[in-house]
Amino acid sequence: MDFVCGGLAASGASIFSNPFDVLKTRMQLQGELQAKGEHAVHYKNVFHGAYVVAKNEGLAGLQKGLGVAMILHGSRNFVRLGIYQTMENEGLLTDPHGRTILYKSALASAFAGAAGAFVGSPLFLIKTQLQSQAAEQIAVGHQHGHRGAIRAIRSIYQQNGVFGLWRGVNGTMLRALAGSSSQLTTFALSKDKLKEIDILQNSPLLTSLVASIFSGLVQTVCINPFDVVSTRLFNQAVDANGRGVLYSGVVDCFGKILKTEGFLGLYKGVVANYMRLAPHAMFCLLFWDILKGWKLLYFENR
Repeated sequence: MDFVCGGLAASGASIFSNPFDVLKTRMQLQGELQAKGEHAVHYKNVFHGAYVVAKNEGLAGLQKGLGVAMILHGSRNFVRLGIYQTMENEGLLTDPHGRTILYKSALASAFAGAAGAFVGSPLFLIKTQLQSQAAEQIAVGHQHGHRGAIRAIRSIYQQNGVFGLWRGVNGTMLRALAGSSSQLTTFALSKDKLKEIDILQNSPLLTSLVASIFSGLVQTVCINPFDVVSTRLFNQAVDANGRGVLYSGVVDCFGKILKTEGFLGLYKGVVANYMRLAPHAMFCLLFWDILKGWKLLYFENR
C-alpha cells in the first residue's frame, strides 16, 4: 500500500505540473551549445513561453507527453516513495522521539530516488523527446518526430535495442540523487519544525502544504544543473551505433555546457523548473500524506 500511495500521488500531481515541464524542457534546449546572443530566443520566460506554445500549438501543446508523464511519475514514485516510506515505517530514519535524522533521511531518499529513476528512465527519455517536439517556427533542440509514445518506444527499440531505451540513465539517476535527497529530507525536516508551531499542530494538511512548497525550492536549486544535463542527453540525436551525436556522457555534457554557455547554462529554465516542481511537490507530497492517512484509517477500521 505504501508503494501504491506513492505512485498514485505522483501520477495525479503530474496533471498540474506537466505544462511547466514542457516549458522547462524547451527552455533548457534553447540555445544548446551556443553562447548568449548567438541564437534565436523563442521562449523569453515562463509566461512568454506559455503564450508562444499556445499560439503556435494550441493549449494542447502545453500538455504534450502528459500520458507518458503520468505513467512515468507514477512508476518512479511507486518505487521512490514506497522505499522511503517503508524505511520510515521500520524506524530507520528517525530518532527515539520520532524526529527525522538528517543524514539517514538523505541517504535513504537518495537511494530511493536513484532506484525510481532507473526504473522510469525509458519513460523519461520518451517524455523529454515528445515535449521537445514543437511547431517548426519555435522548435529548439533535435526534433525526433515521434507520432506518439508507443511508436517512439518501438522506433528506439528497433534502432538501438533495449539499451537504447536506457540511454542517458546515468544522468537521470544523478538527477534523482540530488532531487530526491533534497526534497524528501527537506520535507521531513520542515514538517518536524512546523509541528512545533501552535497554529499548525492541528492542521496536518497545511503543515504538509507549507513544507512541500519549501522543499520544492530547495529541490529546484539542487536539481536544475542535473536536469539540464538529463534533458540534453535524452533529447540529442544518436548515430547508427546508438551513441549520442553531441555528448558522450554526463561529464562531457557538463563540460560542453560550461564551455559554451557558461555556468548559467546549467540553470536554464530554472524558474519554469520551480513552477513545475513546486506544484508537483506540493500536490504529490500532499496527496501522499492524504493517501497514507486513508490507508491508516482503513486498516484501523478493519
